[in-house]
Amino acid sequence: MANLREIRSRISGVRSTSKITQAMKMVAAAKLRRAQDAIVAARTYAYNLRDLITHLLGRIDRNALPVMMQREETESVLLVIVTADRGLCGAFNSNLIKHATNRIHKTYGDLHAQGNVKLLCIGRRGYMHFKKRGYDIVDQHLGLVDSATAQDAAVIMNGIRDRFMDGEFDKVEVIYNEFKSVIQQRVCDEQLLPLPEEVAEETETSQYHEFVDYIYEPSEVELMEQLIPLHLNYQMFRVFLESNASEQGARMTAMDAATTNARDLIESLQLSYNRARQASITTEILEIVSGTNALKEG
Repeated sequence: MANLREIRSRISGVRSTSKITQAMKMVAAAKLRRAQDAIVAARTYAYNLRDLITHLLGRIDRNALPVMMQREETESVLLVIVTADRGLCGAFNSNLIKHATNRIHKTYGDLHAQGNVKLLCIGRRGYMHFKKRGYDIVDQHLGLVDSATAQDAAVIMNGIRDRFMDGEFDKVEVIYNEFKSVIQQRVCDEQLLPLPEEVAEETETSQYHEFVDYIYEPSEVELMEQLIPLHLNYQMFRVFLESNASEQGARMTAMDAATTNARDLIESLQLSYNRARQASITTEILEIVSGTNALKEG
C-alpha cells in the first residue's frame, strides 16, 4: 500500500487538475453560448439565400454558369478539412480525421494513388496529422476557426474558386463537424464545387413558389453570377461557425466528464488514504501495547 505522503500528493495533484477542467468547462460554456447564437443566425440567412438560388436555377440554363458545370471526368479533388487548433475536446478531432482518411482512401483511392487528391487544412490538429503522414497539403490556415470572420471565409473561398476555375481541381469538398447539440456533433462532407445538383431541389420551407412568374432585375443569369459567389463564401463562413460551435460543445462535454472523473478519483484516493492512515495508527498502537507488555514482563 502506498504511504500517506504519496497518496496526499496524488490527491493534491488530482484536485488541481479538477479545478483546471472545471474552469475550462466554464470557459467553453461561455464560448458555446456565443457560437450557438451565431450559427442559429447564420443558418437562417444561408437557408434564405439557398432558397433564392434554388428558385433561380429552375429558370436558367445551368451550362451558362461555369461553377455549375460538371467536369466530364474527375481527375483531381481538393478536400477542405476543418478541425480544431487545440485538443481536450473528446473525439471531436479524431472522428473527423478518421472520416477524412476513409474518404481519401475509399472514395478517392485511385486518385490518391496517382497523387491527385489535395488537402487544404483549416485547424492545427488536422494539419499536423496529415503532414506527418505525407499527404499532399496545398495550403493551411491555423488559428482561424474560433475567430473567423465572413471576410476570412471569403478570402479562402475565393482562392479555392479561382483554382477550380483554372482547372487545377475538378471537384472540391469540405469535411467538418456540424453542430447538432451540446453533446452531439455530426461529421459532414459536402460538395462545394461544382455547385451540386441537390441545390436545385425545391424545399418545403421555401418562400418562392414554383409556378409564380417572378420578374427579376437584372436578368436571372446576371443575378446568379452575383449570388453564387456570395452563396459559396457564406457557406464557408457557416462551416467555420458550425465547427466552432461543435468544438466548444465537445470541449464542454469532455471537461465536464473529466471533472466528474477527477472527483471520483479524489474520493477513491481519500478512501485509500483513510485506510492507510488507519492501518498506520493501528500498527503504532500495537507497537505501544507490545512495548508496554514487554516492560511489564521485564
